[in-house]
Amino acid sequence: MKGIKSIAAAVCMALLGWFVFSAGSVSAAAKGKLLFIPHDNRPISGEESADVVRAMGYEVIMPPQELLSGGTEKPGRPDALWAWAREHVRGAQAAVISSDAMIYGGLVPSRKHEIPEQVLSGRAAQFARLRQENPGMRLYAFGSLMRTPVNGAAAGQEEPPYYQEYGADLFRVSALEDKAETVGLDAEEKQELARRRQAVPADVRQDWLARRDKNLSVSRRMIDLTRQGVFSYFVIGKDDNAPLSQTHREGRMLEQYAAGLPETKFQLQAGIDEFGVLLLSRAVNDIERQIPFLYVRYNEGTGADTVPSYSDSRIGASVRAAVLAAGGMLVRSPERADLVMLVNTNKDGRTGEANVISPSEGTLLNDGQDRAATRAFVRMVKRYAEAGRPVGIADIAFANGADNALMRHLRDEGLLYRIRSYAGWNTATNSTGFAIGMGLLSTRMSDEACDRLLTRRYLEDWGYQANVRTGLAADLAQFRRPDVYANPGSYETGITARITIRMRQFAARNLPPYSGLDTLRAVLPWHRLFEVDFH
Repeated sequence: MKGIKSIAAAVCMALLGWFVFSAGSVSAAAKGKLLFIPHDNRPISGEESADVVRAMGYEVIMPPQELLSGGTEKPGRPDALWAWAREHVRGAQAAVISSDAMIYGGLVPSRKHEIPEQVLSGRAAQFARLRQENPGMRLYAFGSLMRTPVNGAAAGQEEPPYYQEYGADLFRVSALEDKAETVGLDAEEKQELARRRQAVPADVRQDWLARRDKNLSVSRRMIDLTRQGVFSYFVIGKDDNAPLSQTHREGRMLEQYAAGLPETKFQLQAGIDEFGVLLLSRAVNDIERQIPFLYVRYNEGTGADTVPSYSDSRIGASVRAAVLAAGGMLVRSPERADLVMLVNTNKDGRTGEANVISPSEGTLLNDGQDRAATRAFVRMVKRYAEAGRPVGIADIAFANGADNALMRHLRDEGLLYRIRSYAGWNTATNSTGFAIGMGLLSTRMSDEACDRLLTRRYLEDWGYQANVRTGLAADLAQFRRPDVYANPGSYETGITARITIRMRQFAARNLPPYSGLDTLRAVLPWHRLFEVDFH
């Protein structure tokens, strides 16, 4: 169990040169070797997920950055990735592989490609070859259903260009078609469906659906391979989804196609970016023959019945699916649990946006002030921590960043480093999944390794996503270029310098004086402000 650490102990670690951003070298006496191919080279998708397993003493090898998808217009190189995998997989106890990377060239390329179906099918078949060549290795894979953004603004640059103009109509048509097949439409909705269909040019709708049909065909092929025993486990994520949408509709189709496959072999669930850490966690748990037990508590109010933004599922169902994906098991008593996972939901069941300013009031919704049940959740954290229970926090009151009110209390009451796991980034399923994947392994890590992982999350999810990025967006509104947030261009050097200054200030105000925090340097790995990396 993790005991209380004083500020003096934190300073001691700083003086000993404990460096926050170092993944730590893995010695020749590593517990084992894992091969990991993420769906792109974003820090959270790749290195930050791998670092969770490295913190336990495993060697995790990953492809060179140039082989992976490196931006919205930089697809990865699937054929080169297959060659790299066959060369480096020897000696690996397990492989965790993104099928999107190996078939389309990455997650974003899966939404925009022009690859013939026979090429896609041939790449999918390579998984069977990899299994045949490495019969004793555990093989885990994860793929995605194409997302259905609500409009062009939500799509950004990650969809075909026509989505900027027709995205809202495409989304609404798919939502109404999904509803027509499930519960039916009233007369007004039927009229809207006809009107929305007419608003989208035939060639646009044909292109959009043709690519989705290819994705469905590939997904069915991967399910077939799962039935054939190629994968130890395979999961498909419903990315950036809604309860009524084309993604939800296609999910229903695949659930029928996969009927009979046990959850221990295949799952279809909301989310995607968290799957790397979930499957790495599963690989380690399988290697070590561990089934960690997890007890879940939600904040007061709607709790497990919350259907968060960007999802078509209750968060309770998503948490259960993530625990299964990571190789764990839910239990009904904290006394039986290896980890108590506390989920910070809003009392009314709504998910806010961490860095959105209210258009009516002109104020930041995530302003750090207590909301209904904020203090109740903090009391829950404190009670379990003081009882000596290993605690994880999935912070999903807001999408795309931490809950400033919660984090203020955790800081002021000395709880930031009395927990074992935390995540509050991007979508709710991203956060719950990462917190679970890290949490189920955290009780087998040293306190120092666990604290390094926590510090990274606090910097990124709390410092950057919920605060620094918000301020920068306001600064950038002064530019004449409306696209500077997604395309900094010649301003990037100045922007990253400002991020660096503000992140150092944030760390000085909120975190212990760990070595490296006063000299951290920010970079924008995809040359946009949505994600950040620290060196």
